Amino acid sequence: MNDVAAHYEGRLGLIALKSCEELSRKVDQAILRARGENDSYLIDIEEVRFSNGEGKIKLAESVRGKDVYILCDVGNYSITYDMFGFTNHMGPDEHFQDIKRAISAIRGKAKKVTVIMPLLYSSRQHRRRGRESSDCAMALQELERLGVHEIITFDAHDPNVQNAINLTSFENLYPTYDIVKTFIQHEEGLSLKKDSLIVISPDTGAMDRAVYYSSVLGVDIGLFYKRRDYSTIVNGKNPIVSHEYLGRNVEGCDVLVVDDMIASGQSVIDIARWLKTRNVKNVYIASTFAFFTEGIDLFERHYAEGTIKRVYSTNLTYIPPAVKASEWFVEVDMSGFLAQIIEVLNSNASIAPYIDATRGIRGLLPQE
Repeated sequence: MNDVAAHYEGRLGLIALKSCEELSRKVDQAILRARGENDSYLIDIEEVRFSNGEGKIKLAESVRGKDVYILCDVGNYSITYDMFGFTNHMGPDEHFQDIKRAISAIRGKAKKVTVIMPLLYSSRQHRRRGRESSDCAMALQELERLGVHEIITFDAHDPNVQNAINLTSFENLYPTYDIVKTFIQHEEGLSLKKDSLIVISPDTGAMDRAVYYSSVLGVDIGLFYKRRDYSTIVNGKNPIVSHEYLGRNVEGCDVLVVDDMIASGQSVIDIARWLKTRNVKNVYIASTFAFFTEGIDLFERHYAEGTIKRVYSTNLTYIPPAVKASEWFVEVDMSGFLAQIIEVLNSNASIAPYIDATRGIRGLLPQE
């Protein structure tokens, strides 16, 4: 970060909503280390909740002339408040509302406002089919109307949703370098030779990601096609009938399954079980976001049975303590990368050189 221009866009200010406090503190400390400073850039705020569930945000200090970055994890379901005498867990809608409250509290006094939403709000409802809502597009348009200068997210379910906004910058970043770096460093003795490791895409939607992983690692790729029952809808989606594999023989190889998110995890576990019946050595799973929407018992059981070796996922969204403590889970810390992006943007420089992971990944690989 020290090689960026010395001219800053404005005095830096970080607004960390409750949902993103832990990650924001790490980002703040990384920026302070890079600049050799001690005073935190975090702006004191108060998130107020009334007993009927309404809320407001108050800034405890002026942001006039500052380059402000609002950090929010819309997927953090651990944040609670009391409403009508019972404990309510905040959902994505409430987190997104707090982003708008923070922008409203700024009242146009900041020089520039950037929203950092690592998990893009309503990213799974990114397109309209028939008579249904288009939530993600509407949310982006709301932020544009509120005067947000830039929106930063990671591994959007469909980056084409940025076409909903024309005047606001939209940066869709990827954690590929940090995932690969953590994977290589953590798995001692792992062979990265072409005949030893295969990258697997769990479905056609993740194929571009898998192609990138395989190309920078210099290994082969495989694809699973999900056959679904389109006559039935369960929990808002068509259930998977079976997984069909396309690719070379996996026997005796280590396998890295890459995807953007793990929801319940049943799909990747089904793939891992199929792979183990074909005598693969180890199954590793790498995902930008790990939700574990139905708990971790499934992963605990299949780790104990040897179906999976490890799951790698970032701290860009909430990770429950039970997951962090699991032997099969490795957290990929993204605070350094986020700090670097903020530092470069605050220096009014281009982030293009910092978002291409290819050179960095190849530097991690053993030289022949």
